[in-house]
Amino acid sequence: MGKTEMPSAPEQHQLTGTSVLVRACSTTFLSCPLFSNSIRKIARRRGSENGMFIMKLKIEEIIIKQKPKGEICAFKIHGQELPFEAVVLNKTSGEGRLRARSPIDCELQKEYTFIIQAYDCGAGPRETAWKKSHKAVVHIQVKDVNEFAPTFKEPAYKAMVTEGKIYDSILQVEAIDEDCSPQYSQICNYEIVTTDVPFAIDRNGEICAFKIHGQELPFEAVVLNKTSGEGRLRARSPIDCELQKEYTFIIQAYDCGAGPRETAWKKSHKAVVHIQVKDVNEFAPTFKEPAYKAMVTEGKIYDSILQVEAIDEDCSPQYSQICNYEIVTTDVPFAIDRNGNIRNTEKLSYDRQRQYEILVTAYDCGQKPAAQDTLVQVDVKPVCKPGWQDWTKRIEYQPGSGSLPLFPSIHLETCDGAVSSLQVTTELQTNYIGKGCDRETYSERALQKLCGASSGIIDLLPSPSAATNWTSGLLVDSSEMIFKFDGRQGAKIPDGIVPKNLTDQFTITMWMKHGPSPGVRAEKETILCNSDKTEMNRHHYALYVHNCRLVFLLRKDFDQADTFRPAEFHWKLDQICDKEWHYYVINVEFPVVTLYMDGATYEPYLVTNDWPIHPSHIAMQLTVGACWQGGEVAKPRFAQFFHGSLASLTIRPGKMESQKVISCLQACKEGLDINSLESLGQGIKYHFNPSQSILVMEGEDIGNINRALQKVSYINSRQFPTAGVRRLRVSSKVQCFGEDVCISIPNVDAYVMVLQAMEPQITLQGTDRLWRPAAQFESARGVVLFQDIKIVSTFAKPEATGDMKTTAAKSADLEEMLHNLDFCDILVLGGDLDPRQECLELNHSELHQRHLDATNSTAGYSIYGVGSMSHYEQVLHHIRYRNWHPSSLEGRRFRIKCSELNGRYTSNEFNLEVSVLHEVRVPDKEHVSHLIVQPPFLQSVHHPESRSSIQRTSVVPSIATVIIIISVCMLVFVVAMGVYRVRIAHQHFIQETEAAKETEMDWDDSALTITVNPMEKHGESGHGEDETEGEEEEEEAEEDISSSSSEDNSEGEEEEEMGRGRHGQSGTRQAQLEWDDSTLPY
Repeated sequence: MGKTEMPSAPEQHQLTGTSVLVRACSTTFLSCPLFSNSIRKIARRRGSENGMFIMKLKIEEIIIKQKPKGEICAFKIHGQELPFEAVVLNKTSGEGRLRARSPIDCELQKEYTFIIQAYDCGAGPRETAWKKSHKAVVHIQVKDVNEFAPTFKEPAYKAMVTEGKIYDSILQVEAIDEDCSPQYSQICNYEIVTTDVPFAIDRNGEICAFKIHGQELPFEAVVLNKTSGEGRLRARSPIDCELQKEYTFIIQAYDCGAGPRETAWKKSHKAVVHIQVKDVNEFAPTFKEPAYKAMVTEGKIYDSILQVEAIDEDCSPQYSQICNYEIVTTDVPFAIDRNGNIRNTEKLSYDRQRQYEILVTAYDCGQKPAAQDTLVQVDVKPVCKPGWQDWTKRIEYQPGSGSLPLFPSIHLETCDGAVSSLQVTTELQTNYIGKGCDRETYSERALQKLCGASSGIIDLLPSPSAATNWTSGLLVDSSEMIFKFDGRQGAKIPDGIVPKNLTDQFTITMWMKHGPSPGVRAEKETILCNSDKTEMNRHHYALYVHNCRLVFLLRKDFDQADTFRPAEFHWKLDQICDKEWHYYVINVEFPVVTLYMDGATYEPYLVTNDWPIHPSHIAMQLTVGACWQGGEVAKPRFAQFFHGSLASLTIRPGKMESQKVISCLQACKEGLDINSLESLGQGIKYHFNPSQSILVMEGEDIGNINRALQKVSYINSRQFPTAGVRRLRVSSKVQCFGEDVCISIPNVDAYVMVLQAMEPQITLQGTDRLWRPAAQFESARGVVLFQDIKIVSTFAKPEATGDMKTTAAKSADLEEMLHNLDFCDILVLGGDLDPRQECLELNHSELHQRHLDATNSTAGYSIYGVGSMSHYEQVLHHIRYRNWHPSSLEGRRFRIKCSELNGRYTSNEFNLEVSVLHEVRVPDKEHVSHLIVQPPFLQSVHHPESRSSIQRTSVVPSIATVIIIISVCMLVFVVAMGVYRVRIAHQHFIQETEAAKETEMDWDDSALTITVNPMEKHGESGHGEDETEGEEEEEEAEEDISSSSSEDNSEGEEEEEMGRGRHGQSGTRQAQLEWDDSTLPY
């Protein structure tokens, strides 16, 4: 069977298969055509035109020998509606062709099977007479052409993924291909067309590929089933919603094409894929600002004070939006809404709280709180009120720190008020401190001396002591020496303290605090009164208060002038009854009497005259706090009691005080001051009162006034000021321009807290036992008592916090300080001095050159006056004790006690005991060793110092000799009571071997004097330790004797000087100690 090529067709209809020739033949007996073979395959493209040849049919007739060859006239296809037809190409050869009558579509039918027969020309023209061949089966398979592109089942796909995860499958896309053959109908691949997306798609199945169109997309598409075209889209890398919330890209499917190369694959239409990334609540809200600050005015309710704002970096509205704010701090008058607006829930007060600090947190819609709370600071601003701003109520003052600015930052707020001028008054209120302010608390006598007052001032209210005991029964504030009178007590001044005749010139001074007198017509309240002691009730002079008037009474005697003269002087002053301290000075220059109060002069508003007092021999009684009524009553008593407080009441007969002294006596040691007066600037006027407790400043420029007030300071010049509060008040007067309503400025009320000064500890140190020969007590110079006394003052340094120190360590933290003393008292213990045989003496020149005074009595010696510790120490070095009958003196004890600030700080009590070294005359020819057997406690001990001791004293040759002499005298006393003039053989006293190595000492004992100390006592059994102590005490006694002997007059020391000269001559020779006892009495 041969092959016949089909004619070519247009490109879309070109045959791609082979033509199959069909041959028909007839048998010998039947003469029918036969097909040479069956039809194998015919392939054509979809859409072939009608009449197209499908194959050539060649009919071969079998030539039968009995018959000649025949012709094939037709081919017939058996089947209904088949799109094929068969035509005869060559009747003789029986060749024919099968062709399509209509387009063949593989997608409609992939293959055809039918029967075909061949007809010869038969016996006539009619077909019915034709002979037909046997039936041949034709099977045609339609070869597919890749004419259809894949199509997605959905025009668009949508998926949601959670960020941060890698998905094996995000969504599944599905594409189909209408081609009929598996080769072209299956989806072999998917491709993402969109770039820059983090996706990929798998390829799987007959759909050869899916392609995603796009760059750098984090997705890929894979084919799950090539046949069904099912694919899957998956992420190639983690998806982050914060980087991109959604992805939109194009995907196409590719079939497997006509060959292995992708270029031959058909692509589907483009499908849009939209992927939304599902957010995860991974970020907490954060505030835009770490802290917020706002200022509100007090007394207002705000809808919104400020707004806080937080952000969340999550991408979804659910997690990126802030759904709630919350105030973390409790018990605050604030609230916050969902938008972060903070408001106050009640009216705020600047005085109650000036600043609020609250913590705020935020929540996102996933209820995740903020990672860190934010701080909101709300400052409360007062309603603008005119007044002074930026001042401190409490101001601490450290003693000794000098000048302290009171208001270094103060300024005036006028609230835009038009001020033309301003007057500011600063007042230091110290009326309740001591006597009106912090003054030196020395005794009035010491203060008078410091201020240069005249001598002869008599203190009528001194500190209680043995010599001034009339104030011991009064109520007293010991720290300030203020005497309080409650209307039930008075004090009688002893006779002789104040002279009877005050003369026509004298001065009375005092500090007084007095309140209103009780009742409508109150009694006289006597301050000072000199009246008859007995029989009569005449007042010679008096100072009293009556109905808040100060009255001074002065009645002259007849022997002075028998005329009607001024007798009562009245002053009416508000200060007399204001319960405040004031300093009063009454200067009398008869008949003129002048009152000074706080340094200001006041003349009496009323003066009444009276006759002089008749002369009498009645004694007078001077009293304080009441008046003595000696007559007109059954029993003399006090009357007209004083209610109030007095201090420093003095009287100075014969002289008046000057204005300068009066100002000094009442001057305060604390007050107001201005730092750098030169820097006050132009236009500032200022004025101080005399005590510098009030400062007035005036000016027109507010800025200058502010700077001036900032320079006002407090100063206290006392070394030991009174600790406590000093009140301050700043008052202001404002003048405005024109007739505008002027602003009112409230007063500033503050206080200065004066801290406690370091307490000094005054210590007296020196030798507490003293022995001297009787000759020194009898000499004109006497015995110097306190030759080596030292006065030291220390204070404890403040310890650092947390230090752990032992008691011993604390004692080492003392630091020496220098300050003044105001008196040192030397008291005699064991009975007063007998003026007939003993006294204490001090050269007045020693006092005068150091500006000190002293009083001497049988009870002791008192040194007073404000002076340095070194001055007092030098004066004490010159105190001498004399005794004209020392033989009767067994011992005399003295005590020293010193004071600063009139007893506020006192020293220790230093005691000194003075004894007499008794002397016994020993005959030259009698040896001491004949009288005694050496006691067991006397051992021959030689000290290297004995050589120098011998050269220093003429009383005894050495320490050992002194001990021997004391023992001899004790034995002599016993022997003299029983045996008189017993003679014992001569015996030499030889020292031990060590003494032989020392310098030989020859003694000329023709004038030897043995001094015995009866105060020295020894135990019955003496050991080396006791012996050493006794020898040391004796050596000290020798040194005292030696040093005191150098100060005695030459008349009383002739014998000792002669002895000292002999000792000096013989001290250089070396010899054994020898005694010439030929003249020694028994």
